[in-house]
Amino acid sequence: MTLMRLYQRFLLGAMLILILLPLSGCWSNKEIEDLGLVAGTSLDLATNSDYSGSLEEQEGRSSNRELITITNQLVTSETTATGVKGGTVHQQAYKNVSETGDTVLPTLRNMLLKIDKRAFAEHSKVIIIGEDLASTLNLKQTLDFFLRELEIRPSGVLLIAKNRASDILESNEQTKIPAFQLREMIQGHERTSKILPPMTFAKLEGKLNSNASFLLQHVVSENGEVKFVGAAVIEGKTKTFRGSLNALELEGISWITGKAKGGLIESFDEKTNQPIIYEALSIKSKISPSVKGDSISFHVKIESEGRIAEHWVLSEQTFDNKFLKIAEQTTKKEVERLMDNVLKKIQQQYQTDVSGFGNSLRIEYPKVWEKVKKNWDQTFSEVPITYEVKINIKDYGTSGD
Repeated sequence: MTLMRLYQRFLLGAMLILILLPLSGCWSNKEIEDLGLVAGTSLDLATNSDYSGSLEEQEGRSSNRELITITNQLVTSETTATGVKGGTVHQQAYKNVSETGDTVLPTLRNMLLKIDKRAFAEHSKVIIIGEDLASTLNLKQTLDFFLRELEIRPSGVLLIAKNRASDILESNEQTKIPAFQLREMIQGHERTSKILPPMTFAKLEGKLNSNASFLLQHVVSENGEVKFVGAAVIEGKTKTFRGSLNALELEGISWITGKAKGGLIESFDEKTNQPIIYEALSIKSKISPSVKGDSISFHVKIESEGRIAEHWVLSEQTFDNKFLKIAEQTTKKEVERLMDNVLKKIQQQYQTDVSGFGNSLRIEYPKVWEKVKKNWDQTFSEVPITYEVKINIKDYGTSGD
């Protein structure tokens, strides 16, 4: 009887402990009123107006190092408590705080001298780097802190700004948070081949360590309006900004790689010169390398199925097979033109392989790749590339004669 009573007491004590544990609260909780949630961050090459002479008096600072201006976009309890007075919103939904230094973490810590909130970066959506900075400093060095920091989520996206990166974090609309808006905009890559798939930090580290050239989404701010404008070419060896591709050239890259999930091709009927709009529903691409002795070449085979989304050719019937064949041919020629233009640019002007040709060579001819990988971008600029495109129109909508 005594043993049974002891067992019951032990069981009751264990149950009380299990019940009380969840009621102990979050040991690592952070009061929201004390936090400044970092929505996004921009990095620019500092100008004379960004810092004072006192910066050079900092202990241990080298006078010949380039300076970086970092801007954090903060969302705080004050910014989210936006009020309306007389029918007019009188407070922005975010607060931008800037600081200048020659390394990232000390510069971020110096922001504590300006704000009364603890910067909390677990909700950071984007990091934007200005062209000037990206063309001057090695991206692997510049982003080392962000790649190491546990508080930075690997789902954060990296963008390159055509002008000052800090301008991208400004908005004329007081109720919008630019960093969140950018993250939503980049989801548009599923409907257009003029936007790159997101370059997250999870993907970025592999790119930087591979020494391969790659593309980052280009963004520009004009009159307070943010817009995606093609892609920035990052050179693999130097890990710096090499040049840019416009939206149509990026479209050509998307067809070469087959990574686009959708997109429109506008071609023109040869007889009437009226536009025909093809919407790609699927794009498949295969890059096949060929090695004969010391000669390397590539053949790109592209197949796409889609539909006629719009056309202005009044003399033709949409359902007519003859017209569908004409539309397929005009679309094919336009895709070939886009590919031809971008290949000339990346081979002859930039001499950087951002389309995965080197990767296909590495997979199929690993021994050859070991010989050429050190100077692959230079080799790539000289290799011949042929291609064939097949367009298959499966759908023409609900309108027709």
